[in-house]
Amino acid sequence: MTDQAFVKVVLVTGGSSGIGEAICKRLAAEGHRVYGTGRKVDRQPHGYRLVAMDITDTASVQRGVEHVVGEAGRIDVVVNNAGVGIQGPAEDIAPELALEVLNTNLIGAHRVCQAVLPGMRDRRRGLVIHITSLAANYGLPFRGFYSASKAALERYAEAQRMELAPFGVHVVTLQPGEYRTGIAAARARPASIGPHYADAYDRVMRVLDGSLHYSRDPDEVAVKVSRLIHRSSPYGVHFAAHGVQRLSVVLKKVLPSRLFERLMMRHYR
Repeated sequence: MTDQAFVKVVLVTGGSSGIGEAICKRLAAEGHRVYGTGRKVDRQPHGYRLVAMDITDTASVQRGVEHVVGEAGRIDVVVNNAGVGIQGPAEDIAPELALEVLNTNLIGAHRVCQAVLPGMRDRRRGLVIHITSLAANYGLPFRGFYSASKAALERYAEAQRMELAPFGVHVVTLQPGEYRTGIAAARARPASIGPHYADAYDRVMRVLDGSLHYSRDPDEVAVKVSRLIHRSSPYGVHFAAHGVQRLSVVLKKVLPSRLFERLMMRHYR
């Protein structure tokens, strides 16, 4: 049975599918009061609630947060999970498309924080978990703007951690590798790929879209989130990755840049 003194009110953005859905299911099964968000809510799952929220719309975020606080009285934990992928040569990405990705992956998380942090500061306790990506550690070929957006979220979280520490609010990031979700099919793409990039782009996408690349269960990420919630003073950067994906973060730190980038391109053939 769950210790009722430890039950948390948790808001998980992007909770209707993929990693967000896995997080909602696991935390709800553990006895927490869980609210997931989605742009459109046409069903209510078992065990937790879904709330309509578009994180690219400040008014929508505020309405969603007010709805949760109105029902539950508070928000103890925010998991900023909602995000979008993008692929294509950096040169071919229109600035408008790049801004859409940054508006979701970075500014969207910021909108959610602006809505929930006043309550956390007033109570002098709370936890913000930003779901970033291993891609925050390096520029992935043909996913440069995705890497950039997640790296920006890491730096945002780092500054936020120092700013909020005096108020008893903890901020951590969790970097997943590739998991079995729908993000690959939903990635933003440029209208066309220049012929000078076409062959390399096709090779990378074949590797990236291979079944083994997305074979792991997203519940592994949910387990990491649960462990962070149970810590008394969660801190820093955490990882949900295995094998060569986790090794890549270490290699990035210790290898010369030229060698690391050669290995990266060899991996993607």
